[in-house]
Amino acid sequence: MDTLDEPVTWVLVEGPSDVAALRVLRAARGIAPDGEPCVLVDMGGATNIRRELGRALARRPRPRVLGLCDEREAHYFVRALEAHRDDLGTHVVPTLENLSHLGFFVCRRDLEDELMRALGTHGTRAVIDDLGLGPAFEAFTRQLAWQGRPLLDQLRRFGTTTSGRKELLAGALAAAVELDATPPPLAALLDAMPTTADESRPSA
Repeated sequence: MDTLDEPVTWVLVEGPSDVAALRVLRAARGIAPDGEPCVLVDMGGATNIRRELGRALARRPRPRVLGLCDEREAHYFVRALEAHRDDLGTHVVPTLENLSHLGFFVCRRDLEDELMRALGTHGTRAVIDDLGLGPAFEAFTRQLAWQGRPLLDQLRRFGTTTSGRKELLAGALAAAVELDATPPPLAALLDAMPTTADESRPSA
């Protein structure tokens, strides 16, 4: 995790591919780099949300906390927010339906799936080809277990078959998405991120 002496906003995400994509999307929108004035926190998995949320809330001055998660992992975020509701100073009972009102946004399946659906299968294949991974993808689709499967499923699985590929692909997919086609949960998170330290700093 990139750190600041006094980070004013923490954005809690599940892994390095989320960080890679958000850095690209922030840059495309002209938002200050990671750490200026918010820090993107790779939690090492959604199950660590309660620990990382507690760590953020224990800081003084306390940073504002935002987050992003996959749909299937959202229940971990709900439980963590409920556990820290007093520290957050909110009377809102966290549910899967109101996470966005608390600054936590949910991808339908995961971040890569959101980006791939925004680009379409043709656009996603173009990104893979631009990365020089076209032959590797073709070899992957010839594997017996993946022959005849829906192309989007093949594309999603291909991104996880080699160490480091998911992070590489997430950044490249994010770079290929037009600003006005940014998937809703990512657009909402970006809109919630501060662009200046003064904007990010908590009022109390």
